[in-house]
Amino acid sequence: MQRNFDEMQLGTIELFCQAAELGSFTAAANQSGVTPAAVSRSIARLEERLGVRLFVRTTRQIRLTDGGKRYYEQCRAALDQLLEAEREVTGAQQTPAGPLRISVPTPYGHYRLLPLLPAFRAQYPDVTVQVHISNRNIDFAEESYDMVVRGRDPADSSLIARKLEDAELVLVAAPAYLKQAGAPASLDDLHRHECIQFDLPSSGRKIPWQFKVDGQQVDVMTSGGYTCAEDVLGIVTLARAGAGLVQTYRYIVERDLADGTLVELLPQFGGTSRMAGACNSIRRTVAGSTALRLFTKLWLVCIDIHDSAERPNANSRRTAISGDISAFSASKRLITAGDTPSRRAISR
Repeated sequence: MQRNFDEMQLGTIELFCQAAELGSFTAAANQSGVTPAAVSRSIARLEERLGVRLFVRTTRQIRLTDGGKRYYEQCRAALDQLLEAEREVTGAQQTPAGPLRISVPTPYGHYRLLPLLPAFRAQYPDVTVQVHISNRNIDFAEESYDMVVRGRDPADSSLIARKLEDAELVLVAAPAYLKQAGAPASLDDLHRHECIQFDLPSSGRKIPWQFKVDGQQVDVMTSGGYTCAEDVLGIVTLARAGAGLVQTYRYIVERDLADGTLVELLPQFGGTSRMAGACNSIRRTVAGSTALRLFTKLWLVCIDIHDSAERPNANSRRTAISGDISAFSASKRLITAGDTPSRRAISR
């Protein structure tokens, strides 16, 4: 088999990852026992070989370019896999331990993250999980989270964003409201209905509702007498109580739809979604973060289990959802450190 990398090239990749994680050629040099000039020359040779600029350099700092971020993610994953292979074959596989700090918005916390934690800690009891559930923006540098899940790409260039899923949106209302006000037959009918509003925490703006018309996404601004802020689950609680129409994530209301508590409306204009992504700090994504890597894989596998459930059959879907954690726990190979991440771990 033809060799694609020699020892020097692998060493250069390690220096590149260290510089990215430490944010400094000098710090990477000190950690590796070489001179800063040697690190700079190695990175320059790597950029020349790839034909891609990996770092933006200033007199005070370095930061990864977009191409550098993508290359870093792949290189770090490859180096970590080599390390795990050596640990496994020598019997020195690392046992995850220590704190894992995660911040998630309220819907993702209650309906995606929290149900996974018992299975994860049952297998890795030395990991302590601290969960922050809020819709406000997080300052990675000040608050030291290992992972933050949000619905938009981060502005901070020191963060790596990874897509978790495209969460489908659905328009719903309670039977009691529909009995009183009737069901909308078209998008134009929405202005005649009580549409429950949510204010974005970052800006205070109302979220437009999203639909598909002739294959194109259409944003519709609605209005109503109810507005919730901070906790987006409040709009769903209002809808269950018969207050009006609401557009929310399908995974929040799938059981309500199955048992008739809520009714799906205007499905002919459905099919839109919002992205949910996990952000990690480059400086915290190091080889020792085994717990974070394992938990991310657990998360991605369980999202796939949800998505593979058959929507037309409500009963089978509910069974699949309630059983996903036990199915995951029964198959430990899904969260061993050497497994390949789910297809949904897409670099942004």
